[in-house]
Amino acid sequence: MITPDELRSKYLDFFRTKDHAVISGKSLIPENDPTVLFTTAGMHPLVPYLLGEPHPAGKRLVDYQKCVRTGDIDEVGDPAHLTCFEMLGNWSLGDYFKKESIAYSWEFLTSKDWLALDPRKLSVTVFKGDQNAPRDDESAFHWKSTGVPEDRIAYLPASDNWWAAGPSGPCGPDTEIFYWVAEGMPPAGSNKETDPANWMEIWNNVFMQFNRIDEKTLVKLPAQNVDTGMGLERTITVLNGKTSVYQTEIFQPIIAAIEFVSHYAYGSDQAKDTSVRIIADHIRAATFIIGDPKGVSPSNVGAGYVVRRLLRRAVRHGRKLGIEGSFLSGPAMIVIERFGGAYPELVENRERVLTELAREEAQFLETLQKGEHEFEKMLPNLLRNPQKIMSGRLAFKLYDTYGFPIELTDELAGENGMTVNRAEFDEAFKKHQELSRAGAGETFKGGLADHSEQTTRYHTATHLLHKALRMVLGDHVAQKGSNITTERLRFDFSHHSAMTAEEVARVQAIVNEQIARDLEVTMDVMPLEDAKAAGAMALFGEKYESVVKVYTIGDFSKEVCGGPHVDRIGSLGKFVIQKEQSSSAGVRRIRAVLE
Repeated sequence: MITPDELRSKYLDFFRTKDHAVISGKSLIPENDPTVLFTTAGMHPLVPYLLGEPHPAGKRLVDYQKCVRTGDIDEVGDPAHLTCFEMLGNWSLGDYFKKESIAYSWEFLTSKDWLALDPRKLSVTVFKGDQNAPRDDESAFHWKSTGVPEDRIAYLPASDNWWAAGPSGPCGPDTEIFYWVAEGMPPAGSNKETDPANWMEIWNNVFMQFNRIDEKTLVKLPAQNVDTGMGLERTITVLNGKTSVYQTEIFQPIIAAIEFVSHYAYGSDQAKDTSVRIIADHIRAATFIIGDPKGVSPSNVGAGYVVRRLLRRAVRHGRKLGIEGSFLSGPAMIVIERFGGAYPELVENRERVLTELAREEAQFLETLQKGEHEFEKMLPNLLRNPQKIMSGRLAFKLYDTYGFPIELTDELAGENGMTVNRAEFDEAFKKHQELSRAGAGETFKGGLADHSEQTTRYHTATHLLHKALRMVLGDHVAQKGSNITTERLRFDFSHHSAMTAEEVARVQAIVNEQIARDLEVTMDVMPLEDAKAAGAMALFGEKYESVVKVYTIGDFSKEVCGGPHVDRIGSLGKFVIQKEQSSSAGVRRIRAVLE
């Protein structure tokens, strides 16, 4: 048996032997990236360096990173899907490429000194080629050189084995590694293409080989990068001979806490088991998000909406298990206890997590009471219907307006001798989902931050704004988040009260005074302690490497930051504050533009 802590350590130790620098994982909330709500992959925080910026730690990097993906929340509950997961990743920034990457993966997985997986139970996929790019015979050749037989290599299309940042930008083929999860040995000819149900993906090596100019034009990148990601939960599953991530010690203690409060023995009923898995996943994900250094509270917008959705779905499935009162804090405490070693911020933010969970749980229980009250108001008219059928339209109104789950509407209708027109409800719900996904498609349209010229200007302006705020309001001001698009910047900062009109005007004037000076922006790489000694400000809640980049704007500003920045601030134009408002308790928000 191998524990998550042991797997993380082994992974880091192995790549240390291959001259990789160990770097820190970053926040779940991306900094200066409006395209995604959460860090969705281990590569996300490294985007500037994958696009060409030099990394302070060098060209070979390794880390572990917590991630959240929300695209398939409704699928969570089966044995494999997770909302929150950990990625073990290693990178080559213009250093080694396919040969070494494949050899490292194979050695770590199969060597008796490391994971010692049976090579006969491994298979791989590579890109089969299309009209835009040739088949990745190079990767296939290197896999065969390690000993992988031809029939264990599946050649799959771009939808499976091509990674792209978006419609344009860095892209290239990837090769995925799978482990046989069925009983016995895989038969001859079995691979992901011929026998997909029995092979579980555990690792993906992405080869950023090209720059996509347009739909039909690929240009070879001058510096080719490797970005790999191994799923910790899935790898623990196969290493310990399990068939589901929920059977591992990652989830078993959380499930035990749910069993205790629900008085239900996991494994007794298929439908209830699904509810237990949903609760376990959702509480774990919400605890990580709220407990992050840039923690997000439940709300009705953006990342906060995702947290709210997770918690309310967990409460609803708790009711399916017969839990009537509050219960989220018990499993959340297990998450904090079990993962606090790898992610100490969970321990540091324990009280915030428990407070937010209690508040949201109480609010949702009140919502359920309101929904039940609204149903009671509808009941007299419903009972007049001789067919005893509640329309799906009314059921969806309860869901959409009051957040009342359809399952509870079904229960209440049944108690009163009625049924719900589920076909009509499902049709309304489907339209609702399509609209939600269309919106999500805009939010989750990439994994890369926008590094355009305009966004770079706005990012640089946040440094000026940060310093100006501290000059006007005091040194207690600290950045609490930012959101930058090509059209504006939004900057959150700690401050106890609304700014006066005079204070806003003074901040704006200071920023424009500095822009008029056309100060030079310089960058130095130095040890973190030296940066602090030099007076450099650092972003709130960030984990920094031992060696960092420090951006200095003339004699005005000095901050630890990853970029991007302009060369001289005279190019920024006129800085205009459009609005100053409350963001949350003790946090103010400024929206500004460059004209």
